Amino acid sequence: MPWSNALARHYHIHGTVTPLPGEYDHNLLVTASDGIQYVLKVMRSHCDATLVDLQCAALEHLANVAPDLPIPRLIRTTTGERFVTEQDRLIWLITALPGEHYATFRPHTTTLHTEVGRQAARLDQALGSFTHPTLHRPLKWNLLQADWATTALTAITDPIQRDLAATALAAYTDLRPNLLQLPLTTIHNDLNDYNLLVMADSYGHLTLSGILDFGDLCAAPRICELAIAAAYALFDQPDPIRTLGELVAGYHSVWSLTTAEIDLIWPLLRTRLAISVVNSALMKQQRPDDPYVTISEAPAWRLLATTAHHDPALVAARLRTICDLPISDAAERVMVWLDAQRGRFAPVIGCDLTTVPVLSLAVDAPLPQDPFQLTTPEAEALTGSNTGVCIGRYGEPRLIYTTATFWTAPQPLAERRTIHLGVDLFAPPGTPICSPLDGEVVAVEHLSDRLDYGGLVILKHYTPNGDPFYTLYGHLEPICFKRLTVGQHIAAGQLFAALGMSNNNGGWQPHLHFQLILLYDAVAGDWPGVAAASEWTWWRAVCPNPAALLNLPDERVAYQPLDQVSLLRERRTHFAGNLRLSYREPCTFLRGWRHYLFDEYGQTYLDAYNNVPHVGHAHPRIQAVAAQQLRLLNTNTRYLHPAQIAFAHELLAKLPPSLSVCFFVNSGSEANELALRLARTYTGGHDMITIDHGYHGHTTGAIAISAYKFNHPAGNGKPDWVEVVMAPDPYRGPYGHDGPRYAAEVDQALERIATRGGKLAGFIAETFPSVAGQIIPPPGYLATVYQRIRAAGGVCIADEVQTGLGRLGTHYWAFECQGVVPDVVVLGKPLGNGHPIGAVITTAEIARAFDNGLEFFSTFGGSTLSCVIGREVLRIIDEEGLMDNAHCVGQVLLAGLRDLQHRHPVIGDVRGMGLFIGIELVTDCATRAPATAAARYVRERLRAEHILIGTEGPADNVLKIRPPLTFDLAATTVFLERLDAILSESFIARQGG
Repeated sequence: MPWSNALARHYHIHGTVTPLPGEYDHNLLVTASDGIQYVLKVMRSHCDATLVDLQCAALEHLANVAPDLPIPRLIRTTTGERFVTEQDRLIWLITALPGEHYATFRPHTTTLHTEVGRQAARLDQALGSFTHPTLHRPLKWNLLQADWATTALTAITDPIQRDLAATALAAYTDLRPNLLQLPLTTIHNDLNDYNLLVMADSYGHLTLSGILDFGDLCAAPRICELAIAAAYALFDQPDPIRTLGELVAGYHSVWSLTTAEIDLIWPLLRTRLAISVVNSALMKQQRPDDPYVTISEAPAWRLLATTAHHDPALVAARLRTICDLPISDAAERVMVWLDAQRGRFAPVIGCDLTTVPVLSLAVDAPLPQDPFQLTTPEAEALTGSNTGVCIGRYGEPRLIYTTATFWTAPQPLAERRTIHLGVDLFAPPGTPICSPLDGEVVAVEHLSDRLDYGGLVILKHYTPNGDPFYTLYGHLEPICFKRLTVGQHIAAGQLFAALGMSNNNGGWQPHLHFQLILLYDAVAGDWPGVAAASEWTWWRAVCPNPAALLNLPDERVAYQPLDQVSLLRERRTHFAGNLRLSYREPCTFLRGWRHYLFDEYGQTYLDAYNNVPHVGHAHPRIQAVAAQQLRLLNTNTRYLHPAQIAFAHELLAKLPPSLSVCFFVNSGSEANELALRLARTYTGGHDMITIDHGYHGHTTGAIAISAYKFNHPAGNGKPDWVEVVMAPDPYRGPYGHDGPRYAAEVDQALERIATRGGKLAGFIAETFPSVAGQIIPPPGYLATVYQRIRAAGGVCIADEVQTGLGRLGTHYWAFECQGVVPDVVVLGKPLGNGHPIGAVITTAEIARAFDNGLEFFSTFGGSTLSCVIGREVLRIIDEEGLMDNAHCVGQVLLAGLRDLQHRHPVIGDVRGMGLFIGIELVTDCATRAPATAAARYVRERLRAEHILIGTEGPADNVLKIRPPLTFDLAATTVFLERLDAILSESFIARQGG
């Protein structure tokens, strides 16, 4: 029948009706004439009215007790009924919720997993006070009634698959008595991936926007809710255990779980999967042509197979640690006993460690110079000049672990294990090693790979109550092992090994890696001594601080991480609010290398944004010349020094002969201020012409010629002496690629100056406008502009801060691409690779006019330190082939981006040269409407994927890529892969294109 008639009759709602998918019943999306959307539920024939009443009553209950839960609202009929009958069908109406099904939504992030767990807990709390007689009905999906699936296993015809399901159901049989001991509550019972809706905002923040389908409500232990939700959330996850932990963490943060409940999650999750595949097998027999009945079958089988190889006890232990519970009751007792015995254990290396110095090998330490490659000399001299006994800290993130063993994948942004799980005791080779208490040898190995343990021994110990624990000793002399056998007793204080040398201890400076282990099965055979940051919660529970066994306080040997909350609070207290941080979630970086940055935990980020470290972060040659010069002298240009002349010679050699006079300053802003003075002094004019949305610095004069600043809503507006001309944007401008037509805009600006009686001083522009959106001006633009400016008596200033010094690949300067020679060239901090330096280079004629008797002096502009650094930057560009690298890598990157453009309609334009690239995002390729929200989303999501970019342009819809010139093909590959994935995500798909 036309259900719209029933809708109008019972609800007085008029609108369009569109079918939605459903297993048994009809679901119809109603779009009312006022734009509000609803879902009309039309139940199957002979549907039990009590089941409908159950759902309606539950929705009304939740609306009352938890109105902020993302659930539909029941709409009663005009006569106040929850549901009515139409032609043997029960119908009822609920509000529609926004969002996309969890199953198809992308991405599935840690935040989203945690949110699912959190909302599941809130839902269970709200349902806890709901009662209804139908909750205790027979229901095949109720995990308390899962025995039926065992008898139906024969429906699965594949014997391998049948065994997988049977194994899961056998584990259920074993756990069922424990499950029956738990209290019953009301649960949703079907938080599957099609019953959850998800939304994302433009900052990449994901929220659960809808919980649907309350048809399987029942009475069961609350842990069944979490296990069922997890069964579907884990579908096709690369690390199902991590995903499960994130869900459990979210649930536990709202409603604390007990150890008895936690221990049941894994087997119950697998039970739900088994029930699902058995049910699919049965339904295929009954309805072979209905795709709905097998919608989850394939991923359920994959997850059953994947999870079959995990030890349930270890999974339960992991989940306990996530909930801040001991990994076992024995582990808690061991730690209490060790603490009580602190100070009574035998010395491990035969000396008092209480006054021994503690050294830092943390991320902010200088080792290794290259965070991707610890050299042999570095590995053999970790303590530097300190050759005595010293301590390396527990829990310390380090970058010294650089061999492939420590990485999860062979690509630069892969996670690596960096956090030290033991305490290092540095001492001379041959130093005797003793057991701190009675023990038994359980493992003796020689792991000879570079940066491995070398000689390794594991001892097993017991507390007086019989609780076991273990100690690990690494980097030992292997020859000692001739006297050790598995099962051998070692007495407290007994010498059983000695420290090895670098040729047999893994290649390290001689030291003992000493580690406490509470859960042997978690480490057996692998013996990890370092953990990844994402796994730290788990591994610090398995291998806690061993300080007690060394008779030391925990805090003496423990690394103290930065307090990020305090850091941000202090920043906000002591710095102005408009000194903004990048990203919604700020980054804290402690190290840099080439085009990579490293946070406190050694996690790697790809820097595709920062142009200032032009030749790469922390370049060793710049470190060397800076250190050398600081040991000698750092003074200013009032004194002669060969460094100033040498720097000027090498810089001028890169420029046209007419540009022959240098002024060295401290920044691009100061340089543009000086360029403005040069133009005014030389011409006698005052007025300037500049490009719309241009940026030239933060000083008063620089802001006055920066339309990006003075046209901002908080800006002071355009000064009377400044004229703004259209940016020569081939993609968005009215003249396409016709450079001279854009240049003709200068004529109108000159007329306006003349009309108000002004006099032109000059024209200034970022040669290729960067802040305006990484624009590549069309051919002939600057040549025509310069001709007009010079004819009017003005000076032409090229701001090359962002484009100079080889960034464009084919040309050293952007003005060369336009076939022009400016009168003044401005350079900024890329010239010093981040050291505060700027330069203004001009003609001898202009310099002579400026020499009018008023001294020019910039206190540390052109200091000896700045000059040696600037000269070294120029040499590195040449000697390391960075301009050629920008060209070659830039071509590959641009080609890859244009390939993405063909596949992702949100990309309206890809433009650039070398490593100066812009990607303009649009909501409509025809109208070119800017996709500002999409650009912000991509920027934030790339940051979450450890890639830094920026956004620019008048609508802030252009992705800005201008990395250090060391950017290579490996970086290009990972950048393109991750950008491609993000452009395929749900938020972007909804932005049009």
